[in-house]
Parts: sequence; C-alpha cells; structure tokens
Amino acid sequence: MDFSEKTVKQEYLFKGEVINLRIDTVITPGGNTATRELVEHPGGVCVVPLFDDGTVMMEWQYRRPFDTNTFEIPAGKLHYGEDPLECGKRELEEETGYRARNYISLGKMLPTPGFCYEVVHMYLATDLYEGSLNRDEDEFMELQRVPLEELVEKALKGEIVDAKTCLAILKVNEMKNRGMI
Repeated sequence: MDFSEKTVKQEYLFKGEVINLRIDTVITPGGNTATRELVEHPGGVCVVPLFDDGTVMMEWQYRRPFDTNTFEIPAGKLHYGEDPLECGKRELEEETGYRARNYISLGKMLPTPGFCYEVVHMYLATDLYEGSLNRDEDEFMELQRVPLEELVEKALKGEIVDAKTCLAILKVNEMKNRGMI
C-alpha cells in the first residue's frame, strides 16, 4: 500500500540551532489538501553501557520541558552528517567517563514519527574501560550503576519514562536472555 502524500508547499516558521519548524501543505492519497506541522531534527544516539558484572551506567538528568529529572542511558544529539556510532562513542565518554571496546547496534527508533524527523540510533557498549569525563558546560547529571534486571523492572513498572531508555534496555535484556550477548 502507498499512503504517501504529495508536498505542494513548504514554509519555515523557525530555524534554530537544534530544530527547525516547518509547515507543509500536502495532497493526501484521497485527493484532499491538508497541512502538516513538522520538526526537523538532526537525530540522536543512545548507548547502553553494560559492565561485566551486569550493571548498566545510568544518568539522572534534568529535562526542562517536564521540569523534572529523568533516569536515562547516555545519549546525545547528532551533528548533521555525523556517523551515529562515532557520536555514541563520544557521548558515552563525555557523559560517563567510560569507553567501550565493543559496540553492537540495537537498531533505530522513531520517537515521534507523527511530526518529527528525529531518528535515534541505539547501541550496546560492552568491555568498558575508563576514559575521561568531559561534559558540556551546560550538562549536569548524576551517574548510577544499576543491575540490568532492575532496570527492566523499572521500565515495565513505568518508573523509567524515557522512551529510548526503555526500548534499549528491553532489547539488551532480550538479547541477554537469548544468549546473544
């Protein structure tokens, strides 16, 4: 089936450092005209840093839109054209002070496909070793190592609400259960 729409007009309302806001006028498959409010975003990367003892390095980080701290895996924004794995390596070390010898792709996720172009690339990092902590000057977080099984329970109970963290943790747990890691 093809439900694609034909764009007949694009208008930018805002162009920023991280996002652009755009309104598209489209022709739907049924022949009607409609508008679509869209957010252009360069995408991001998240990393599950899994230690040999079965713990995962997590971050408590303040999130302004919700005026609260969230419990998340390390993550960061891609620069346009940047290789996602290289971004993941950079973010892991910057935020946690660790590097990894092994990375496994966990695939991609589309956090809000109804209006945003953001794609989040997910990775599992293993065989971790100390690097150097080098956070951005506006990044404030507290690190905490938590057993993977405990994180799965927190995700299932709704105690972890960050979508990329929930999905990546559940994928890693399933890989572990299947003997893939």
